Amino acid sequence: MPDTPALPERDRLLRLTADYVLENGVAEMTLRKLGSAIGTNNRMLLYYFGSKEELITAALAEASGRFPILGKAFAIMDDQPRPLRERITAAWDAVAAAENLPFHRTFFEVLGLAAHQRGRFDSFLGSVGRDWREQLAASLSGGGVPKAAADDLARELVALWRGLQLDLITSGDRAGTDRVIASAAESIARRAATAAAAPGS
Repeated sequence: MPDTPALPERDRLLRLTADYVLENGVAEMTLRKLGSAIGTNNRMLLYYFGSKEELITAALAEASGRFPILGKAFAIMDDQPRPLRERITAAWDAVAAAENLPFHRTFFEVLGLAAHQRGRFDSFLGSVGRDWREQLAASLSGGGVPKAAADDLARELVALWRGLQLDLITSGDRAGTDRVIASAAESIARRAATAAAAPGS
C-alpha cells in the first residue's frame, strides 16, 4: 500500500499550531515557544503566515473544523420546513455541546486579545462580526423574513449565542442556558413571523 502523500508544510504547521492553541491557549504564546513545541522555528512560521496574529486567526479557523457539531447548527437553521422556534433551540444544542468547550475557551481568549489590541487581529474581528450573522440572516430570509428584519434578528441571535457560550464557560449551567434560549426562541420566532407577514415583505 503506498504511503499517504505528505501534507504541504504550511498545512502541517497549521494543524500542529491548532493542536497547541487548543491545549495551551494563546495568551503566553510566542512564535519561538510555539516553534520549539511543534518542531520548527519562528522564521518559518513568519514565512508561511506573515505574523503571529494571522497565524492565530488561521489556527482558530483550523480548530473550528475539528468541532463539526458547530457547523451542524447552521444546517439545522436552514431546515426551513421545521418551525423556527424548534430550529433555534436545536441549533443551540449543537453550539452548546460539551465537546465544543475547548473551542469556546480558545475563541473567547482570542476575542479578548483582539478587543484590546485593535489593528492586530482585524481579520479575526471581521469574521467574528460577520460570518455567523450572515449565515443566520440567510436562513431567516429563506423563511420569508425581509432582509432588514432578518439582519436584525440574526444579530440578536448571534449576540445571545455568544453570551450563552460565555455563560457555559463561566458557570457550566447548561440547564439555565437552555431555559434562556427557549424563551428567546419563542420571541424571535414570533417576530420573524410578524415580519414575514407584513405587507410588502
